[in-house]
Amino acid sequence: MPSPIPPLRNAMTIDVEDYFQVSAFAPYIARGDWDKCECRVERNVDRLLALLAQKDSKATFFTLGWVAERYPQMVRRIVEQGHELASHGYGHQRVSDLTPEDFLQDIVRTKHLLEDLGGHQVLGYRAPSFSIGAGNLWAFDTLLEAGYRYSSSVYPIQHDHYGMPDSPRFAYAVRDGLLEVPVTTLRLFNKNLPSSGGGYFRLLPYALSRWMIGKVNSVDQQSAVFYCHPWEIDSEQPRVAGIDGKTRFRHYVNIDRTHDRIARLLGDFAWGRMDEIFLGRRAEALSSVSAATTA
Repeated sequence: MPSPIPPLRNAMTIDVEDYFQVSAFAPYIARGDWDKCECRVERNVDRLLALLAQKDSKATFFTLGWVAERYPQMVRRIVEQGHELASHGYGHQRVSDLTPEDFLQDIVRTKHLLEDLGGHQVLGYRAPSFSIGAGNLWAFDTLLEAGYRYSSSVYPIQHDHYGMPDSPRFAYAVRDGLLEVPVTTLRLFNKNLPSSGGGYFRLLPYALSRWMIGKVNSVDQQSAVFYCHPWEIDSEQPRVAGIDGKTRFRHYVNIDRTHDRIARLLGDFAWGRMDEIFLGRRAEALSSVSAATTA
């Protein structure tokens, strides 16, 4: 009797930034005031590491250079426990706000910093706020120049802050030697629905998120890419005063439930690191992208 086919492994990814560094808070918290804020990222990363160990799962940690400089032992714990260390840029600046020269300096600086701390080559990058889109596709050339092997920076949905809904839904060779691995969407009613974590995971019923990831695995037969942030499991984080209602809702909705939801998710699916899942694939199995999309 043949052995059963093992389930697809999905990629668990964590964007390592603190609550005061999210793009939505930029109008309310000046970058120069970050060092005055109560940092909670280390304790929350440690909670996620404990949860991953409990569930015998591995993940990719897209880490800000700003955070890594201040918590080098946290970075080393991530690597020592078998997880992938990847780059989220230095100071959570959107790529769309940077010149090509400034972007190159940012991603090279962060790559070298993380490699020095972690002792391993950094292959992956995720743009803050998924800020690579139709208007700055030059960023892929810059990532390739800086020595990255993959990016997870394009969200193929329509959103008021980011998104490139016409881009491919699954991993594709965006340049020769560079993959783009989008976070996961479900194609339904001729529209890409967000199915990969973040605020949507906190807002939607857990059963719906589980169903969507299951559909991607079973119908598309593709590995899903899920993402979360350490601050999303921290219901006791300081509340930022003066923010508008939309920002308040998006940031704080259901953060008291997220830890347990992630625990359920880790139990319901098989999870692994981005580099092992996607860089191990045969090149011919990856989708190609048209010259019109990548030019």
